[in-house]
Amino acid sequence: MTPLLRLPDPPEACELCLRQTPLTRHHLIPRALHGKSYVRKRFGREERITATLWVCRPCHNQIHRLFSEKELALRYNSRDALLADPGLRTFVDWLSTKPAGFVPRH
Repeated sequence: MTPLLRLPDPPEACELCLRQTPLTRHHLIPRALHGKSYVRKRFGREERITATLWVCRPCHNQIHRLFSEKELALRYNSRDALLADPGLRTFVDWLSTKPAGFVPRH
């Protein structure tokens, strides 16, 4: 039997904008792609399952607005890689100045 993998506990604040607000778990390697050969070749089972970020809903929505699942798996599969994208970085910097309850309109 395969042992259960423990996901990281949520932090106090969004791992992108750093606001203290309810958080969601973002899978850095999208679950829908875990069975794809190009994903299995690059990432082990444990990494596919446990590579996550805790982010607020606005940051989570923006990630999925900007990137396809394949882009997320192959290029934007870490916090640093996500924040290196100018479009997401601009959004995160802007959102970080807003109060915890603020939800942008899209």
